[in-house]
Amino acid sequence: MTRIPFDEMKATIKSAFLIAGMPEEKADVCAQIHTESSMDGVYSHGLNRVERFVDYIGKGWVDVNAEPTFELNLGSMETYNGNLGPGILNAIFAMNRATEIAEKSGLGMVSLNNTTHWMRGGAYGWQAAEKGFIGICWTNTESCMPAWGAKSGGIGNNPFIMAVPRKEGHVVLDMAMSQYSYGKLQTTRLKNQKLPYAGGFDRDGKLTDNPGEIEETRRILPMGFWKGSGFAVMLDLISALLSGGHTTAGIDKADKGSCGSCSQVFIAIDPRKINTQEFIDQALHETVEQLKSSVPATENGEIFYPGEQSLKTRHENLELGIPVDDGIWDKVKELAKNKEAGF
Repeated sequence: MTRIPFDEMKATIKSAFLIAGMPEEKADVCAQIHTESSMDGVYSHGLNRVERFVDYIGKGWVDVNAEPTFELNLGSMETYNGNLGPGILNAIFAMNRATEIAEKSGLGMVSLNNTTHWMRGGAYGWQAAEKGFIGICWTNTESCMPAWGAKSGGIGNNPFIMAVPRKEGHVVLDMAMSQYSYGKLQTTRLKNQKLPYAGGFDRDGKLTDNPGEIEETRRILPMGFWKGSGFAVMLDLISALLSGGHTTAGIDKADKGSCGSCSQVFIAIDPRKINTQEFIDQALHETVEQLKSSVPATENGEIFYPGEQSLKTRHENLELGIPVDDGIWDKVKELAKNKEAGF
């Protein structure tokens, strides 16, 4: 396994973005988030997503110079048009604005229409938690998952994130509406591994743990079967209604790649305006302690709270370097190679 130091990976990704036409400050922020995602073990939305993002810039599906523009204010709620700008930058702006509103009123909600792929959704949950806020956010996507009972794609995978700030390590849930995201299928396939549990259907309509077979049919399994399917539909509708943007059906019609012209919602809540810090600390402590005291189902098994394994992976990858697929790393280096020549 090849491991790359954080600074080297970030510099290489930034170079690729600069060559693609991004202004330096924007390229730096986007490269930081991509690298942090890989650092935390979400390789599918970090380094692995760079080539596709650069391709979208070249196709005009992402406007590297665009900024979100204000559309509506309803006190604790605001709506912005993302203008097809880089999804990472739009999302950082939206969550930051939500925390600014929450700092004054206790709760802030910012919705985005006409934005683009935000890459790792959990980044914005961590962003809120780092500032001491509960963060909730989600996005809709193009249709990439069959509704329960269907075999053709009709609903989005619509990632959903919840984060609670904690001094010893934030509690962060970052989940797709499928049992495994396409990114997880990719990284598992690249390692020549099988999924821990069946994650979709093969050509014969049978459940399988082979990620390549699921990628081929695109019949990923909704988490909780019909429950995940219904959850995805509701997230799609609510994100569109709160932002005045596209539903999944509209994103499909826009036809601008993965999440092109999607709708997103960012909510920040200040728990300190409701509770004492002592109460917050106690609630978090007793919940984590109870989780940790559970009897593992397997010998030498360990129980983790949401986000704990990301922290563990982060520390390991910072110390040892971030693991990469050599083929993907070579492609990103190729995208970055002409920076010094000024191309």
